[in-house]
Amino acid sequence: MTDTALKFIASFQAALGSPVPFSPVTLLDGGSLPSVFAVSDLAQASIAVAGSSLASFVALNDGNTPPGVVVDRNLASAWFAGSIRPQGWNLLPAWDAVGGEYECCDGWIRLHTNAIRHRTAALTVLEVPEDRDAVAAAVGTWSAQELESAVIGAGGAAAVMRPIMDWQEHPQGRAVASEPLMWTRRTSTASQRNRLFGNRERPLDGLRVLDLTRVLAGPVATRLLAGWGAEVLRIDPPDWDEPAIVPEVTLGKRCARLNLSTPDGRTHFLELLASADVVVHGYRADALDRLGLGDEVRENVCPGLIDVSLDAYGWTGPWQQRRGFDSLVQMSSGIADAGRLMTGGSRPAPLPVQALDHATGYLLAAAAITGLSQRQIDGAGSRWRTSLARVADLLIKAGPLQVPSDPSDSPIPPDPIGPIERTAWGDALRLPPPVVVQGAPLQWALPARRLGSDPPQWLSGENE
Repeated sequence: MTDTALKFIASFQAALGSPVPFSPVTLLDGGSLPSVFAVSDLAQASIAVAGSSLASFVALNDGNTPPGVVVDRNLASAWFAGSIRPQGWNLLPAWDAVGGEYECCDGWIRLHTNAIRHRTAALTVLEVPEDRDAVAAAVGTWSAQELESAVIGAGGAAAVMRPIMDWQEHPQGRAVASEPLMWTRRTSTASQRNRLFGNRERPLDGLRVLDLTRVLAGPVATRLLAGWGAEVLRIDPPDWDEPAIVPEVTLGKRCARLNLSTPDGRTHFLELLASADVVVHGYRADALDRLGLGDEVRENVCPGLIDVSLDAYGWTGPWQQRRGFDSLVQMSSGIADAGRLMTGGSRPAPLPVQALDHATGYLLAAAAITGLSQRQIDGAGSRWRTSLARVADLLIKAGPLQVPSDPSDSPIPPDPIGPIERTAWGDALRLPPPVVVQGAPLQWALPARRLGSDPPQWLSGENE
């Protein structure tokens, strides 16, 4: 246990503002992921606040003492890297062949090209084929800032590497720093769906969660909720896939497709929403409004809804509509540059894992559970939102380590455990859960599955 981890927990809990006391947490000692930032502290703390929120929810439901919560530091770090261990098959590479960091004529840029439309945008701007050497040669002729603007303008995703001080003085950096770590407001009252749960071993049994999220924070949040018993229905567009991470994040969920850009798709979605308890979404700030599914529409369709959302670059400021991912926020916010400076390298040195995504995911899960606690008390729904950039701000302000963590102090790789998970790609094992809530073990009833494997309906077949 470190003071930094405890400070992170205090910041998360203050941001959530639970109506019931958070359950105390025991943090087990362990190693640290090699980084100039406190990544393992962030991992342990974000998982801890989710576990603490769940324990408090359990105590609120049954009137007993909150169960104990224990978070293993090595396992927390390991889950931030990935929990699945294929048996006789391999995961696809996390990044496509074109995406990554490139040197411009005056600095560094990262192109995020995993999605076909983002890759097409970057290649169109650069006027090159899908070839890494050709991309590198073309990028080298551009100013980093001009290329970032051109790729973003073409509908792509890119980020210049900025120093921390430049980001803190940037209009978007200032906007993010002024936002709360977790924004929340109370909404309408549910007359029928409060006080649904009472199974201490599966405390979220009976909870319906609509998951509208993509890579990676939102799926981490809903995976955790599924592990404590929630029925999670993930909804994707007809043509979307993220094959490199689907085996990691669809554990415990059912996965369906709907085209929300069509009237029939929106009607079906609203029917599902009417009997949901929680919706988690990661669209850009105005996307659901443009589809006719804005805040007020969702609230009117489902009074008492716990509505949890995230975006990349924050909810205010000039970049509030900008496409973004963890790796891009690390470039923009100064994390990659600080890593470069502290390690004496010339290239960007990002975090060893997608820590902003994972930490934000566990914070979103904690927000959903805290919202449920509020609704158990008075029936009121709530909205919650945060951003990858705001979590990055928390990590940065904890300070780069004066001495980067020693690779020899890295967490000891834990062994995966059974039973065998019969995934859509083959047999797999998972790491042991990183958090243990006494009497409410994390256990997933469904193996990982491909997107679009299930019909868009609740298990009961009734969209009540």
